[in-house]
Amino acid sequence: MLLVAILVLNPLGLDVLNAAFFSNEQLSRSIWQPIALIVIAMLLALVLLEWFLRTLVLKRRARRTTTA
Repeated sequence: MLLVAILVLNPLGLDVLNAAFFSNEQLSRSIWQPIALIVIAMLLALVLLEWFLRTLVLKRRARRTTTA
């Protein structure tokens, strides 16, 4: 999750978001929007995978300590 924040909030990430969604030029928006949306979807998938794995590990640790 920290990696996602770093990637989005650095100057290059902010420029890509600006070009994709807030640019006044239609050509710039049409080029950058699909790229930005794909990257956002991939980063969201990584966050969800990290969340799932962390909850899975925590549940296994909790189950292991109660049965031992």
